[in-house]
Amino acid sequence: MARIRTIKPEAFHSESLAEVSLSAERTFFGLLTQADDHGRFRDQPAVIAGLLWSLRPGHGPMGVEDDLAQLHAAELICRYQGANGKQYLHIVTFGQHQKVNRPSGSRHPGCPHHDHGVPREPSPVKHAPVTEPSAPAHGGLAEGEVSGESTGQRRFTEPSPRTQGDLTEPSVRTHDPDLGSRNRDLGSTPLGGASASAPQTVSAKDLIGEYTAACSHRPPASVLGQLGGEVKKLLAEGIEPDHVRAGLDRHRAKGLHPRTLPSLVHEAMNAASPAPGATHRSWTNPADVTAAYGGDL
Repeated sequence: MARIRTIKPEAFHSESLAEVSLSAERTFFGLLTQADDHGRFRDQPAVIAGLLWSLRPGHGPMGVEDDLAQLHAAELICRYQGANGKQYLHIVTFGQHQKVNRPSGSRHPGCPHHDHGVPREPSPVKHAPVTEPSAPAHGGLAEGEVSGESTGQRRFTEPSPRTQGDLTEPSVRTHDPDLGSRNRDLGSTPLGGASASAPQTVSAKDLIGEYTAACSHRPPASVLGQLGGEVKKLLAEGIEPDHVRAGLDRHRAKGLHPRTLPSLVHEAMNAASPAPGATHRSWTNPADVTAAYGGDL
């Protein structure tokens, strides 16, 4: 069921949205109205085309698939497979820009790459030390509220932490001159997003840029988008960028489907090599034919 959503003015200055085509941007805004209260939706290009592009028959399921591939590569959405084997997607920064009052439960499984499940209850707040007995600790304050004072209690000296995924952040709104406002760009990585086990010196965008530069003609955007998604998954697993680069070289030479990239990387990583010292010797006839064949000729 479609829902009323808000679009912030900053959306039209988003660098991430500027990386995708206009049709992909329109599909992104349309997904805001179709996603559930946790930003999740079924990843079905044909269904999405019918919901968002029904009066534009020229932009069908193939066009929507291209839009989704671009949005996934730009990290605006995340496409994933549920435990039931079905495909889903969620809007990565949905929780940062859509404030849903009393969100309903979701029938879609959570994303394994981003913890955007049902919001958790705030953690209890710790009071500053007092010289006289204090009342039992209260729960965390809602965002934007100011803690009051009562007899036997002092004003909270630190904001209550609010859990988001594996990270915590203050529940009050802050502003840092160096970091800017708390309202993030639509394409920025959300708090609580999955992070790689170790920082990569080479990003997926760098490797795809190298891949594109080595091609005689620029591949279609959908191919690059799907390749970018596969590269990001491989880097997140800790695969060395050189191995991913070797797999991309094989993919460019063979012209296979983007989903074959993990197999090509595996081939590059674990290809059988000749034993040390082994050399190829060409066949020559034996000098003593009788001794070699036992007189059977």
